[in-house]
Amino acid sequence: MSIAPTEQQEFDNVVSQTDNLPEDSEAVENTESLLDDDDPKPKKRKRRKSTTHLKSVPETLEEREAIKAAAERYAERINKTKPFNRAQLEVWGRELLAELSLPESYLGFTAVLIGNFFWKRQFLATPFDRRLLLLPHCLKHAEGCPAEYDEFGLDCERCGACSIADYKVKAEKLGYKVLVAEGSPIVLKIIVSGYVDGILGVACLNVLEKAIDKVLIAGVPSYAIPLHSGDCKNTKMDEAWIWEVLEKYEPLPSPQTQSYLPLMRASNELYDDDFDHLLPPIRGKKNAPDSPIAKTETIAYDWLKHGGKRFRPFITLAAYDALTGAKGLKSGASGEKLELSDSVRRVAMSIEAFHKASLVHDDIEDDDLYRYGRETLHRQYDTGTAINVGDHLIGLGYKLLNSCRSELGAEVACDVLERMAAAHIKLCDGQGAEMAWGTQSDFEISPLDALQIYALKTSPAFEAALYAGIRMAGDVEKYEEMIPLFSRHLGVGFQILNDLKDWQGDDNNKLVAGQDALALRPTVLLALAMQAADERQRAELDAVLKGDEPDGLRIARLRRVFQECSIFEKAEALVEKSRNRAEALADDVECDEFRQLLYFLVDTVLAPETEEVKPDPSVMVQLPIASVSG
Repeated sequence: MSIAPTEQQEFDNVVSQTDNLPEDSEAVENTESLLDDDDPKPKKRKRRKSTTHLKSVPETLEEREAIKAAAERYAERINKTKPFNRAQLEVWGRELLAELSLPESYLGFTAVLIGNFFWKRQFLATPFDRRLLLLPHCLKHAEGCPAEYDEFGLDCERCGACSIADYKVKAEKLGYKVLVAEGSPIVLKIIVSGYVDGILGVACLNVLEKAIDKVLIAGVPSYAIPLHSGDCKNTKMDEAWIWEVLEKYEPLPSPQTQSYLPLMRASNELYDDDFDHLLPPIRGKKNAPDSPIAKTETIAYDWLKHGGKRFRPFITLAAYDALTGAKGLKSGASGEKLELSDSVRRVAMSIEAFHKASLVHDDIEDDDLYRYGRETLHRQYDTGTAINVGDHLIGLGYKLLNSCRSELGAEVACDVLERMAAAHIKLCDGQGAEMAWGTQSDFEISPLDALQIYALKTSPAFEAALYAGIRMAGDVEKYEEMIPLFSRHLGVGFQILNDLKDWQGDDNNKLVAGQDALALRPTVLLALAMQAADERQRAELDAVLKGDEPDGLRIARLRRVFQECSIFEKAEALVEKSRNRAEALADDVECDEFRQLLYFLVDTVLAPETEEVKPDPSVMVQLPIASVSG
């Protein structure tokens, strides 16, 4: 990502101010600026705005087979003990292309094949009934697919007019779960929910690229068959390649690659089968769930159980696991259910209770319309009810934390409680600063101001989750300085990514593109625009901030100024700096399993957002599972 030379010096000066932030709100500066001498040196990472030129598929079968054979040989040299991310896969792909003297345009194709052979043995060791076959609906005939729909989706078996039937019917007979969709975020949700342990996917290179950061870095054995093109109309693939693995099962005595899937599942299970055991209802046990006496508890429990990625509880469980032998990490994607004490799990649940409470209150303060794809609580019920539910969730958080005293010790419980309380106070300070800015008449905000608010609002939750897992595992002294610094970079980068996502819309959350901008929230995007705008552009910003034009027009005018001032690119540069700084801190951690977790958090939390191809509900095959909550 580059910034115009005429703007570089000004941008450096603006964002370099963040080095002077107070301890609670230090943020990140321009990715291209020089670091202070006492700062950890970040690892450089290449960035691209577009990867279209890297997604060519060789035209002849002979050439595709040659690259495939070379990829298999190359993968034999790779250490398979740890999963890889997109950056590492790209390095491998470029290295193989150089060995074969092939053009860069084949990078995406080559990288996918290397990834296949990294995972092939472990995918083949996955039982058929623990596999997911993911097929794209573009394989069906574009001009009027003749297949009829039943309650399970496309009735391919009785149609047989295209190749989907062959793979789908055979896979289902073997025991596969089958999904006819494309780029759907439900795939990882299905895996985390415990229904499948490996994926056999057919997709174009565009979709496969988007799936890597979401699935592979978690350590899910995956094998992909690239489509010959990405035009989504009657495309083709090398059909023999799918048959090579579809019907084959070759067990392994033990997993080869570490995986975070058992820990992700353990986090998910807190809110599924184990919820009533860990947090049994009090009012609802003796009263009808919809009775006045039980109403608050019922709504609060429902809000806590459903929605969200459960990522903060995962951080707590994974940190604890990393520093107590890493049994969960080392058990592999298909490992048995991870056994964790009730106390450890309840502390992890408390993180989510505090987080969900803050979201209820935040939605009221910002008058947000949607959360987790449904109406916010104050719109479903009323403001008073929502406030009360949020307060109830705070109480649940305290209750869950206190429950670990007998097993983990009062000192551990108090240390974790103190860190949670500090995080809660910082969050309120940050939210208060955001609301106070909206009451000002001049609407002035600097990038420094915005980053301070971000560091207060977002970072403390990551810090508390990480600290809780470390403290339950034992002494935290050696990580005391690193935890807040790492969490600060993680949280600030995450919030900037969230701002960027606001301009794309978000099906899993608020649904309305540009909602934060319409609400005049003090985002770093707006702050950078105010700093970079010339006289005409500043007048445009003032008109948006102080005017009463229709929302669509305000959004269009604001987007135009952002684009003219390269604000989206500048924000992405700040995210990259957050990523580099966090990775540099992780580099210095001695414990290999804990260092690996920190890298995973960076790759997951700060993965670039990409717009996913949305599946057509009419062609999605319903899985034979109970439900997959949001």
